[in-house]
Amino acid sequence: MEQRRLGTSGLRVSRLALGTMSWGRDTDADEAGASLLAFLDAGGTLVDTADVYSGGEAERILGGLFDDVIPRGEVVVATKAGARRDDGPFGGGASRAALLTALDDSLDRLNTDYVDLWQLHAWDDDVPLEETLAAVDVALTTGRARYAGVANYAGWQVASAATRQGLTSLPLVSVQSEYSLLDRTVETEVLPAAEHHGLGLLPWGPLGRGVLTGKYREGVPADSRGASEHLAGYVNRHRTERTARIVQAVVTAAHGLGTSPLAVALAWVRDRPGVVAPVVGARDGAQLLGSLAAEDLVLPSAIRGALDDVSSPHGPSGTTVLDDEAEEPDLPPWE
Repeated sequence: MEQRRLGTSGLRVSRLALGTMSWGRDTDADEAGASLLAFLDAGGTLVDTADVYSGGEAERILGGLFDDVIPRGEVVVATKAGARRDDGPFGGGASRAALLTALDDSLDRLNTDYVDLWQLHAWDDDVPLEETLAAVDVALTTGRARYAGVANYAGWQVASAATRQGLTSLPLVSVQSEYSLLDRTVETEVLPAAEHHGLGLLPWGPLGRGVLTGKYREGVPADSRGASEHLAGYVNRHRTERTARIVQAVVTAAHGLGTSPLAVALAWVRDRPGVVAPVVGARDGAQLLGSLAAEDLVLPSAIRGALDDVSSPHGPSGTTVLDDEAEEPDLPPWE
């Protein structure tokens, strides 16, 4: 698998990241271990998790695999903090105390002394940015994190954080945002801000929350996320008339290329300017193999152009036609 630099940093990661949001809830430890081994065998290195995934169980499963299955040094571990809320004295969120406590707890669960990439999971209106980034400085200077980034920030928030952190010798290196043929909102402000400040983009939801696989064209499969009480709303956000046209274009392209809609959708976002590594979640090894099959796919320019056109966020009048333009991202129910 091709390795790419994360932004302008010296960190190199695989151009596909393995997501773990389902670990500990829909994916048990044995299946997670098998998926991780398949990912590493394919040349993957970057594994993305968070302290809130399954209440911390995703991190705990990954940490357990370092004991018996794989050497820690073969994996680029990315985790997140700042989305957890509680009623304790520090209140959760992105306060200095809450973030550093969360990082130490993550290191405990991950069975490691450091994470390769530590990401601020969400913007916190209740905490001054200077305080939040002071926690990042501590994490980096103490070696508990090797690099730092942000996730689910609006464009101005990315620019503000990167500018402030750029005044130190420890700049941010990445931003993680939703990005797919069904949601190209990041192209307006987040991606330009990331490129200007030298941050690499790690898209989550590159398959349109599963909708771009084509599985929902005839209804909701009983074993799908869309049928889950926990995730139905998360998936159904992308089941609209507009997205149906995009999905049909992806299915048509896949048929012409002799591949899967999943591979077409993933290859499209993987090779967009500024993108380093889409984060793909897989409940089992079969789903992961479908994503890995996209590694050798290069979309012909004519197909790429057609997909660009049908998914364009602007209609004929130039007005935005995205399903959701709110600055606050529509995040999945992690726990």
